[in-house]
Amino acid sequence: MIIYWTLKVITVIDLDGLDNSIKKGKLEGCYVFVGLDEMIINENIDKIIDKTVDGQFKDLNFIKLDGMKTTFDEMMNACETLPFFSDKKVVVVYRANFLRDKTDATGTKVYNHLVEYLKNPPPHCILVLYYLQNDKRENPSRNKKLTALEKKATVVKVDKLKGDKLYKKVNSIFEEKGKNIGKIELRYFCDAVENNFNIIEREVDKLISYTEGRDITREDIIKMLPHKSEDDVFDLVDFISQKKSEKSIDIMNELINKGENLMLILSLIQTQFTMLYKIKLGIDKGKNKDDLAKEIRRPAFICEKLMAQSRKFSYKQLYNCMKLCIDTEKKLKSTGFDKKTEMEIMIMSTLMV
Repeated sequence: MIIYWTLKVITVIDLDGLDNSIKKGKLEGCYVFVGLDEMIINENIDKIIDKTVDGQFKDLNFIKLDGMKTTFDEMMNACETLPFFSDKKVVVVYRANFLRDKTDATGTKVYNHLVEYLKNPPPHCILVLYYLQNDKRENPSRNKKLTALEKKATVVKVDKLKGDKLYKKVNSIFEEKGKNIGKIELRYFCDAVENNFNIIEREVDKLISYTEGRDITREDIIKMLPHKSEDDVFDLVDFISQKKSEKSIDIMNELINKGENLMLILSLIQTQFTMLYKIKLGIDKGKNKDDLAKEIRRPAFICEKLMAQSRKFSYKQLYNCMKLCIDTEKKLKSTGFDKKTEMEIMIMSTLMV
């Protein structure tokens, strides 16, 4: 017997939908933002704050809480307190990880209290919460916790900016920092950089420092920007550390679809494991982030991410992963093996080392 069932999904709005609501002055009592780019999320939360809270009394009518530390009682008290010389106040709970599909017991407890509280929220408060997606494949419309909040909160999916919106936003960052960039160079930069505004802002700063006193050229951008595939490989290795082989293979397939050569992908993976091994050794020797960044010739912020990733592996695991890469390289150079299959086998094998 075949059983069919329907998976309930929630309705979400995008940033255009949010903008329309703000322009019309039709704000809801609770919003949940979900996305990958924290800067874009915060910029749009600021629109709600600016529309609701008088700047003169912002310190009194705007409260910000850390969702990774706050308790439900703190949230409730912040919401219940009456606004000062205003009809409304805004409470923002950032990085509200208790809204994720899977959380620990403490997070589940906070979430359950929140669901009950939102059945009868105070009319004078707009509660805004957000959490960051783990990766771009995560679908908030299938988050069971958000499904339960559908009639109590408006879920806003914050997609990455694309096309003219992306170019305009990035150009404004250059202008705010007092630097002009040509249209051709701007488009090349936007196409080459990772589409994350925390990263974009850092790369803009690097370019401005590097080209002080002169115009930015395409060659400058090529020289200063990290290769995008390196970021994908970082995610691939991170999924290996989490024992999520399917997601690792998905990233590999995406790289292949982008036109990357399998040998290059393997080389990047091997380089990643080698760097993690060196960093792990350095950490155990008491070296700090800046020292390690110089050794591996990477910016400090990238080194910091690699340091965190290295802690997810043992020395034995990293050694065996490097050996797997070497063995796979030999097979890829042989005509008798299916190269894509061998790469998939290698990724699966890294989970068992």
